[in-house]
Parts: sequence; C-alpha cells; structure tokens
Amino acid sequence: MRRALLAVGVLLALAAPPAAGAHPLGNFTVNRLDVVSVSRDRVDVRWVLDQAEIPTFRERGLPPAVVLSRKRADALGGLRIAADGRPVALRLLPGGRITFPAGQGGLPTTRVVLALRGRVHDPRRVVVRDEAEAGRLGWRSIVVAPGDGTAVRSDVPSQDVTGGLRAYPKDLLGDPADVRAARLTVMPGGGTVTAPRARGAGLQTTGGHGGDPGFARVFSDAAAGRGALVLLLLAAVGWGALHALSPGHGKAMVAAYLVGTKGTPRHALALGATVTVAHTTGVFALGVVTLALSQWVLPEDLYPWLTLASGVMVLAVGTGVLRGRARAWRRGRAHGHGHPHGHGHDHAHGHDHAHGHDHAHGHGHAHAVPDHLTTRSLLALGLSAGIIPCPSALVVLLAAVAQHQIALGLLLIVAFSVGLAATLTGVGLLVVRASGLLERARGAGRAAVALPAVSALAIVVVGAVLTVSALGRVIV
Repeated sequence: MRRALLAVGVLLALAAPPAAGAHPLGNFTVNRLDVVSVSRDRVDVRWVLDQAEIPTFRERGLPPAVVLSRKRADALGGLRIAADGRPVALRLLPGGRITFPAGQGGLPTTRVVLALRGRVHDPRRVVVRDEAEAGRLGWRSIVVAPGDGTAVRSDVPSQDVTGGLRAYPKDLLGDPADVRAARLTVMPGGGTVTAPRARGAGLQTTGGHGGDPGFARVFSDAAAGRGALVLLLLAAVGWGALHALSPGHGKAMVAAYLVGTKGTPRHALALGATVTVAHTTGVFALGVVTLALSQWVLPEDLYPWLTLASGVMVLAVGTGVLRGRARAWRRGRAHGHGHPHGHGHDHAHGHDHAHGHDHAHGHGHAHAVPDHLTTRSLLALGLSAGIIPCPSALVVLLAAVAQHQIALGLLLIVAFSVGLAATLTGVGLLVVRASGLLERARGAGRAAVALPAVSALAIVVVGAVLTVSALGRVIV
C-alpha cells in the first residue's frame, strides 16, 4: 500500500501544470536604463542599452558607427520628457560610446551609453517616459539621481540595482523590471532625492543575460578545438537532459498521458523520439527566421504563437483521452456492474493493445472501449513538448553560422535534443513502472481505476493553462 501511495504522489506531482517562466528568453532581451537628474535649469539623462546576443546578431555586418547612430536615434525617438506640462526638447551630448562585450557561444552583445540634456526653468513637475521598443523583452528601468539646486520627490527609485545594466538580480530574471514612466515633484533644495526602495535591492545578481550558458560553452570549446568531440557530444546530451528538468518542458504532459492511456515503455520511447525530432526541427526553423526574415518577424515574437500551438495540441489530446476514459467507464458500468476493471487486471490479447482494447475481468468479462492511445495522439503530444526551441540551442546555431562551423553546431544541437528527450523518456518509463506497481498493489484497486481518468483530466488542465497563457501574450 505504501508503494502505491508513493506512486500516486509521484504521478500527481508530475501532472501539475508547468511553472511560469519556463523559457526566460534571456538571449533575446533588449535592456534599457534611464538615469534622470533634474536641476533648476536642465534635465540630464544617462541612457544605457544592454542588447543580448540574438538582437545583436541581427545587426551583424554593420559598422559600429552605423549601429551607434541607430541607437542614438532610438534614444531621441523613444524618450519623452515634459516639465510643467510642456515638452522638453532633448539633445545628445558628446561622448556617446558603443562596445561589444562577449556573450554566450562566442557571440557578441551590444552596450551603448549616451548622455542627453534638455533645458528647463525652475520646473515643479517633471514626467519622464521611455516609449521605445515597447514590445521587446527585457529589463526596463528609470531611476532618479540628484540634480543641482533641487529637492526631488520621485515615484521611481533612486537606486540602480543592475549597476548600469551589468548585473541583474537572479530572483527577478523571470520577472524583470518594466518601468517606463516616472513622475517627479521638484522644489528648490540642495541636490536631494526622496524615492521608494528599489525592487530587487539587496538580492544576489548575475552578470549573464539568463538562459543556459553551459550548452553554449560546450560549443565554444568544440569550435576552439578544446576537448575530444565525443566528450563534448556527451556534454551536450547532459546539458539537454538537465535543461529538460527545469519547469515546463512537457514532463507533466508525458506523465499524465501515459497514465491516462495506460501506455507502455514502447510508447514512452516513441514520445522521446518525437520530442527529439520536433525540438531539433524547431531550432533550425527559428534559426532560418532569424537569419532570413528578422527584418519582418522578430524571432521572440514567435514564441507565444508556438506556445499557443502547443497548448491547443495538448488540449486536443487531453480531451480525446478524457473522452476515451469516460466511454470506458460507461461501458464498464454497463457490462461489469460498476467495476469496469474487475480486480484491477488488464489482459491484452493479440493486437488488442495496438487497437486500444482492454479485457476486463469482472461481472460478465466486459470489454472496455479504446483508451485513445493512437499514433496521432503520440505524435501530437511529442510535437507539443518539443516544438518550442530552447534559446540556448538557437544561440549555438547562430554562433555556428557566425563562426562558419555549421556542421558542428547542428551536431551538438541534435545531441542536446537527444538529452532533452532522454529526460522525458525517463519520466515516461518511471510513470509506466509506477502505474504497474499501483495496479498490482493490494487495496489500490479504486485508485488504479481512478488514476487514468484523473491523469486525462490533468492533460486537459495543462493544455487549457498553456492555451490561455499564450492567448494573453498573443493578444497583447
């Protein structure tokens, strides 16, 4: 009985909906910071941009001076400042600079620092808005610094928790700051600022853009000839397996599906193979978009649509499985007087399992209806679990293109996908084994009968959560 209860606990935990922020998309981000100071005769802004690997890759081939000119135009076009209800004209000060710090996989990032200034005369109310690139992912922050001859009260903090967009609070990577407006009340004073405490103050920071640098590091070592290729391939497999352990990579769906349909180890292996092919294909397809279509379609804009497609497929599969379990229950009640599975033993005869037929021992030896375990549903679930490519794998693909190591990059991505699928397959085999233990455990007959229906319902819940969440992002 204890083993049966343990199996139930494992299955219910795996059937929980995926956590938010499964894919942080750190390598897509465009991060901006405006440090504003108000003096009696001027408003100064220190404008900082930290652009991650993939947006930087889209500007490859452009001279630094051209990129800097574009960023200057972005700063002037996006910033809006009003003093006492009147617009403040901003101009760029000399000394703007652009650098390209190294990022993941040997790809560069972009860092720009500009100084802007606007003239005012004893302002009392100042409103600052940064409206540029409203749809882009990333950290957006406005902070206030002391000015000359003023006492400023602000509704945004005076503390920059990122150190000028050089480090980010680890606990906020999945929920970055999104401050695009500030309201300041200005009085004559001695250069003071009264402001609320900064969100993320005191938290441990990280210098990366999020995502998973381990896999990108494997590619960097392989491209530089450091280490044996077979060991690097094994490392890529390992990083893929570890990546799949993070929330939201289909473990709940695989577990619930195999329980709801009484799947076998063969079905768990088929799901793993489908995930491998789907994930590898998804990375290649998104790479093509980044390389050829990024002027019209931002790669990160496709993720909500991919998530929506995944959610719809999961919802359709779950609905089909739940319908099949309901039919089995009704048929069992009609032929088995309320006990569709008799003593909890199922016997497959001939091709019965391939066609989804259960031979139930009970009153009248009733035959249950199909469990809805079909090739189509297996493919749909595997596709839904692997269709959303991991950003770190896309970084490796783009790094391979930039360094003319395309064959090496593709090989490592396939290895990474195999590792990801291995974890999902392992989860599936564990669930199949746990289901068998539950059905053979004494006193667990009712749980063994109810668990497939509960698991089918869990698939529907997961699909509905994914679909609603993706719809919210697509509509916005």
